[in-house]
Amino acid sequence: MSTAILTGPPVAGSPLEADLRTLGFDVRTANDPAAAAELINAVPAQERVAVVDPRFVGHLHALRLALTDPRYPAAAVPGALTAQPAARAALARAVGRIPVGAGTAHLTDVLTDTLTESLDREETGLHRVELGSLVATVALTPAQREDAREAVAAVDDEAVRLRTAVKSRDGFFTTYGISPYSRYLARWCARRGLTPNQVTTASLLTALIAAGCAATGTRGGFVAAGFLLLFSFVLDCTDGQLARYSLQYSTMGAWLDATFDRAKEYAYYAGLALGAARGGDDVWALALGAMVLMTCRHVVDFSFNEANHDATANTSPTAALSGKLDSVGWTVWVRRMIVLPIGERWAMIAVLTALTTPRIVFYALLIGCALAACYTTAGRVLRSLTRRARRTDRAAQALADLADSGPLAELIARSARGRGRTGSFLAPVMAFLSAAVLLVWVLAEDDPTSWLTVGVAVCSALLAGAAVARPLKGALDWLVPPFFRAGEYVTILVLAARVDVPGALPAAFGLVAAVAYHHYDTVYRIRGGTGAPPRWLVRATGGHEGRILVITVLAAALSPSGFTIALTALAVALALLVLIESIRFWVSSQAPAVHDEGEPA
Repeated sequence: MSTAILTGPPVAGSPLEADLRTLGFDVRTANDPAAAAELINAVPAQERVAVVDPRFVGHLHALRLALTDPRYPAAAVPGALTAQPAARAALARAVGRIPVGAGTAHLTDVLTDTLTESLDREETGLHRVELGSLVATVALTPAQREDAREAVAAVDDEAVRLRTAVKSRDGFFTTYGISPYSRYLARWCARRGLTPNQVTTASLLTALIAAGCAATGTRGGFVAAGFLLLFSFVLDCTDGQLARYSLQYSTMGAWLDATFDRAKEYAYYAGLALGAARGGDDVWALALGAMVLMTCRHVVDFSFNEANHDATANTSPTAALSGKLDSVGWTVWVRRMIVLPIGERWAMIAVLTALTTPRIVFYALLIGCALAACYTTAGRVLRSLTRRARRTDRAAQALADLADSGPLAELIARSARGRGRTGSFLAPVMAFLSAAVLLVWVLAEDDPTSWLTVGVAVCSALLAGAAVARPLKGALDWLVPPFFRAGEYVTILVLAARVDVPGALPAAFGLVAAVAYHHYDTVYRIRGGTGAPPRWLVRATGGHEGRILVITVLAAALSPSGFTIALTALAVALALLVLIESIRFWVSSQAPAVHDEGEPA
C-alpha cells in the first residue's frame, strides 16, 4: 500500500480522494508542514509516499503518471509529487526545512510546489512529467477551479492514455499494421488484470509453437508458422503497450523484454532449418549466418549508441542532413524501412515462410539485413568521421565492456599499455586485423581444423589485446566490439561447416546463441545503468579471444564427430553459466525497473 498525504485547504465535493484511492493510495490529511513531516516519517520506509494539494484539479491519468510510475525515485506534476524509498529521505528533509510562522505563506500556500523545487535542487532524480494535452493544476480560486474543470472535460484522458501507450518512434509496419489495434488489446489485458510479463511469456510461447510448426517441414506447417509468428509479434507489441498503459514496469519485465525477442527469432530460425532438413534441404549454415548477421548488426547499433550516449560537442554534417530529411515526412518512413526493423523483418519472414521455402526465407533475410547493415554502418562511420565530439570515460568503459575481452586479451593489453595514442584509429584497425587475419585463414585454408589455425588464433588474440590497450575514445572505436563479434561468430560458423559432419552446424548454432545471449545481456545491463556483468563471469566464459582459442584447439585435437560433441557440450555449459547469472541479476532488487523503449531493432 502507498500513502498519499493531502496538505492544504480542503475542497468540498472534490473527487481527488476517490481518484487517489483508485490509484491504490491510502489517503491521509495533514494541516501543516509539521503534520505532513510526522505522517511521512510514520510511513514504513519501503513504501511510496505522495504529497498532494487538495485543490488539485486534473486528469486521473496525470495523477497516475506522477504518482505510480516505478521508474523514477521521485516525480511531480503541479499540485502532486511522489517519492519512492530512494527519495524518501530527501522528501523528509525538504519538509523539515520549511519554516513556520509569519512570512512563510509563500512557501506553504502551495506546499507541493515548494517540495518539488527542493527535491529538484537535491538532484534526487526528480522526473517532471510531460503532460502534453493533459491537465494538472492547483486551482486557488473558484473561477480557476471552474476553468480547470472545463479544460479537463475538453480532453479525453483515456484517449491520451491509449495513444501514449504506443511508442513515439517505431517502424512503418508496426505503426500502421499493428499498433492501431494492439493498443486496444493492451487495454483489454489491463482491465482483466493481466501483466506485461504474462503477455511477454505468451508471445514467447506463440513464437516457439510457430517454430515447432515450421519444423514439421510441411506446407500446412509453414503456413501456420507464418500466422503464429505474426500473432507473436502482435503480442510482443502489446506487452510494451500494456506496460506503458498501466505503468507496470518491473525488473523481471526488463529482463524478459530484453531477451525474448532474440530468443523468439533465433528459435524460429532453428525451426525453419529443422523443417528444411525434413524436406532434404540443409540450410543450417544459412540459419546460423542469419543469426550472426543479425547479432553483429545489433552490436553495431549498441556500440555506436553507447559511444555517443553522452558525447559533447556532438556536431556532424551527416547528422544535419539527416535532420533535414526528417522534415520531409516520407523519407522518415523510407529510412526506417530500409534498416529492416523487427516489424518489417518478422512480416517478411512470416509471409515468405507461408508462401515459399526456408532457403528462400534465409536468402531474403541475409540480403535484406546485409543491405540494412551496410546502410546504417556507413552512415554512422560518416557521422563519426565528420563530427567533433569528446567521448567520456563512461562511453569508453561501455565499449570496453562490450568488447568482452577475456584474461588473455587483458594480459596482452597490460603489456601493450602506454603505446599508441588514445583517440587514434589504432584500436579499430587492430580489432579489424584481429578478425580479418583469423577469418581469411579459416576461409582460405584447405584444412582449417589444424594446429596452424591455433597459431593464427593466438596472433588474433595478440591483435585483440593491442586493440583494447588504450581507452576506447577514438572516433571509430565503437567498431571494436562489432569486429570482435564478427571474428568470433563467423569463425565458429566456418569451422563447423568445414568439418562437414551431421550435427556440427546445429551445435555451432547453439553455441553462438549462448554467446550472443551473453552479449545482449551485457548491453541491457549497461543500458539499465548497472554496468556490465561481473568480471568473474567474463573470465569464466573466456572472453571472445579465449573462446576462439578453445574452439580452434578442439577442432585441431578432435575428430570431426568429437568436435561436434565438444561444441555441443561447450554450448550447454556456456548457456547454463550465463543464464543462471543473468536470471540472478534481473530478478534481484538491484536490477533497474526499466522497459525497453528502444530502437526498432
